[in-house]
Amino acid sequence: MPKYHGSSNNKGRKILIVTTLVSLILLGIAFFSGFLSQSKDLQGVISSLPNDKLLGLSNFLSSENSKNQDELLSKIEKLNKKLFQAQEAKINKLEEQNKLILKELKLLKHPPSSASVRDKLTFLYPYDSESKFPAYIWQSWKHGLNDDRFDEKYRQGESQWAFKNPGFVHELFNDDTAHTVIKYLYSQVPEVIETFELLPETIMKMDFFKYLILYAKGGVYADIDTFPLQPIPNWTPENVSPLDIGVILAIESDSSSPDWRKEQIHRLQFGQFVIQAKPGHPILREAIAVIVEQTRLKKLEGLAASGGGPLKLIGNSNEKLLKISQWTGSGLWTDVVFKYFNDYIQSSVFQKVTWKEFHKLQTPKLVSDILVLPVKSFASDIEEPKDGKIEDPLAFVKHYAAKIWRNG
Repeated sequence: MPKYHGSSNNKGRKILIVTTLVSLILLGIAFFSGFLSQSKDLQGVISSLPNDKLLGLSNFLSSENSKNQDELLSKIEKLNKKLFQAQEAKINKLEEQNKLILKELKLLKHPPSSASVRDKLTFLYPYDSESKFPAYIWQSWKHGLNDDRFDEKYRQGESQWAFKNPGFVHELFNDDTAHTVIKYLYSQVPEVIETFELLPETIMKMDFFKYLILYAKGGVYADIDTFPLQPIPNWTPENVSPLDIGVILAIESDSSSPDWRKEQIHRLQFGQFVIQAKPGHPILREAIAVIVEQTRLKKLEGLAASGGGPLKLIGNSNEKLLKISQWTGSGLWTDVVFKYFNDYIQSSVFQKVTWKEFHKLQTPKLVSDILVLPVKSFASDIEEPKDGKIEDPLAFVKHYAAKIWRNG
C-alpha cells in the first residue's frame, strides 16, 4: 500500500506541471497575437492619415529638431563670445603691463655720465635708416592760437598744414611748452637743457628746439611764417623711395653777389625753416652737439671776461643776425650738412661735396640720404590759386620770410 501511494502522488504532480505550462503557452500566444493586432492597427491608423497631416507631423518634428539645434548653437555662440571677451581682456591687460614696463625701462635708460654729448644723444635716440618718416608736423610761435597777437596770415598757414595733411599729428608749441617738452625728452642729457636755457634770444631757442624735436620724434618742422602749397607726401620724387631718404631740406639762398658775406655766412645756404627728418638722424645730432659746445664755450668765455651773467649778443642788428645764423641758424645748419656729406663713414659719398654741387639747382637732388630741393620748393613766391591747382609741381611751401623773431 505505501508503495502504491507514492507513485500516485508523482503522477499528480506531473499532470499539474504540464497543465501549468500549457496555460502559460496559451497566454503568451494570446499576448503576442494582441500585440501584432495593435501594431497592425497603429500602422493602419498612420496609413489612413491624410498626406497633409503626415506632412504637418513631419514639419512639427523637423521644427522641434531645428529649435533644439538653434538653442544648442546659441549656447555655443554665447560660450565662445564669453571666452573671446575673457581672452581679449587678458591680452589688453598684458599690453598695458608691457607699456608700463617699457616706460619704466626707458626711465631707467641712462647714458653714462662721462659720455660725450654726441654719445649721449646716440644712446638716447639711435638712428634707424630703414624706418619711415613719422607723420608729425611741429610748429612753434610765441603766441597761442587764441591770442589776438597771432597774425591771421600765420593762423591760415598753421591751419593749412593740418588741412593738407590729414592723418598727421600737428602740434603748435609756445615758449613755455617748448621748454617743458625739451626737459622731458632730454632729461638724461642735462647739457641740452642747460644750453636751451642759456641761449640769449628767442629765435635761437626756437632754432635749437626744431633740431631737438626732430631728433627725438622725427617728422616735419615748419616755421610759423610758412604756408603749405602741397601735401607733404608730394615732396618725394616718384623715382625715389622714401626709405632711401633720411632728411629733406631745401636751399635757402644761392647768392651771386660779391658782397654775400655781409648778408649771410655762406654763399649757398640750406634753409632750416622747413625740414623733414627721421628721428635720430646724424645731421640733427651734430647740429645739437655743436650748439651745446658753442654755448658752453661762450659761457666759459663770459665767466672769464665778466664773472658771469646771462649770455648776450653784441653788435648792430645785422651783426647779431649773422651771429645767430652761425650759432643756431642756417649758417650752422649748412656747416653740419656739408660735414655730413664729406664724412664717408656716415654718408658713403666718395668725392668731395661743395656748394657748387647745388649752385642753380632746379630739380631735387639726392646726395647720400639727403634730398636737397631747389630754392623754389620751400620758399615759393607763388600765391595759392583758388582752385588749388599748383602750376609748378616743385612748389611745395610758401615762405613769407617775415623776420618775425627779430623783436623776441
